Amino acid sequence: MLLELFPYLSPLLIEEVERRPENVVLRTRVRATTGACRCGQRSARVHGRYVRRLRDVAVGGLGVVIELCVRRFRCENPDCTAVTFAEQIAGLTTPHSRYSPLLRGVLTRVGLALAGRAGVRLAAAAGITVGKDTLLRLVRALPDPEIGEVEVLGVDDFAFRKGRHYGTVLIDMATHRPLHLYDGREGEDLAAWLRGHPEVKVICRDRSGGYAEGARVGAPQAEQVADRYHLWANLGQAVEKSVNAHRSRLTEPLPGKDGNSNALEAEPEEVQPTTELKIVTRLREQHAAAHELWEKGMSKAAIGRKLGLHQATVRKLVNARSADDVVAKSLQRAHVVDPYVGHLHRRWNEGVRNAAQLYREIQQLGYPGGELAVQRHLRRYRTGRGHAPVPGPKPPSVREVTSWIMTHPEHLRDEDADKLHRLRKRDPELDRLTLHVRKFAAMLTGRHGDRLEDWITNAERDTLTPLAGFARNLRRDFDAVRNGLSLPHSSGAVEGNINRLKMLKRQMFGRASLDLLRKRVLLAR
Repeated sequence: MLLELFPYLSPLLIEEVERRPENVVLRTRVRATTGACRCGQRSARVHGRYVRRLRDVAVGGLGVVIELCVRRFRCENPDCTAVTFAEQIAGLTTPHSRYSPLLRGVLTRVGLALAGRAGVRLAAAAGITVGKDTLLRLVRALPDPEIGEVEVLGVDDFAFRKGRHYGTVLIDMATHRPLHLYDGREGEDLAAWLRGHPEVKVICRDRSGGYAEGARVGAPQAEQVADRYHLWANLGQAVEKSVNAHRSRLTEPLPGKDGNSNALEAEPEEVQPTTELKIVTRLREQHAAAHELWEKGMSKAAIGRKLGLHQATVRKLVNARSADDVVAKSLQRAHVVDPYVGHLHRRWNEGVRNAAQLYREIQQLGYPGGELAVQRHLRRYRTGRGHAPVPGPKPPSVREVTSWIMTHPEHLRDEDADKLHRLRKRDPELDRLTLHVRKFAAMLTGRHGDRLEDWITNAERDTLTPLAGFARNLRRDFDAVRNGLSLPHSSGAVEGNINRLKMLKRQMFGRASLDLLRKRVLLAR
């Protein structure tokens, strides 16, 4: 029965089978009367014997240990350098190994799939006892796969430690198989690899200048293709910056301000206007001071030193056309009380001024915050005011507006499409921004790279500074961007492998040194 299950045991004579709590022990010896030396000469002269313990794959949840009585023979070939030799069993033993080839292969696959600690847990569940370092040694001992010829190559970087240490992975875009992994993301390393593979015809990459130069130097015959995902992501960043510059215009006008509604006529007069927040007052003063010094010809660094502000803050103040653009973010900041402001103001105007009672009321409506936040919100109406003003509609966030602009019109919800339509009617610049984005989207999805020059020219002429900067950057990498908008090649397979690589790196709990990570990325499929 055992020989049918384990055919590689057929050269052995099983003398005894002992079952123990954790494993099964097979005491065996070789049936043959002679042994073969590595020179090919067979010998029957036995020099000595010893017992060799081999571990095999588990059976029924129990480990299998083979105690093999091994004979050492004298070699009768006078020209052989070996005086004695130990007999080896094909398919069962290899020199100096304590595992059978079958068990070694199983443990190697477990190590590739799960690495150290997780691999140990899986092996233990299958009845195999092994250490995490042993699994990692088995993985490291595997040879690298053959690369072969590559016509379409994908290249991207990944982080060993974000912001400090990076590596590069190369992907065969035809098979989506990783080809190589190396430390650093310099163009010289990519160029050196490409010189050894002159068959590469297309290189898919992001918009990194280092990879662009390395591809140009190492494979001048190859076409470079900028990834459409990164193009769209970079456009989204420019759109978000443009919307952020118009933050103060995102608020819809209050009902009745334009004469179309009499909703406010019944409200009592305000005895005293609401006190401005301290942060808003400070931002207005800083904006005025920064613009005054800027008009006098001072640099942004000098303005920062004089006002005691960080250079990034000075840049934000100087670039803002009005103080409203600066304070809008503070005024529109989301607060836990915001969804319940309407109820609070209605009850306040009805004469209920007890903050604790109002807190209990909105708590029943699902308010998750504390009473102190309600007290702070109502504090501004306790002095010098006859009523709390009717709250206007909460303005959408910058990211909400950005998502509306970057989403295909047919995929927008009716409510969001209506909000975007009203916003475009109020702000001509955001209307032009939306048109630019939709033209770029049509060019990207329809593979109309021939329209790129006209799109860049129109964007550069517009007054939308972030969008114009994005267009100028496209011109610096024009050929690769045009290929990305024209050719069917994409870096999607590269991004998928990067996600898989991150998973493998985190799975190893800090043991992801380059040599071990390379083995798992290249061999674990």
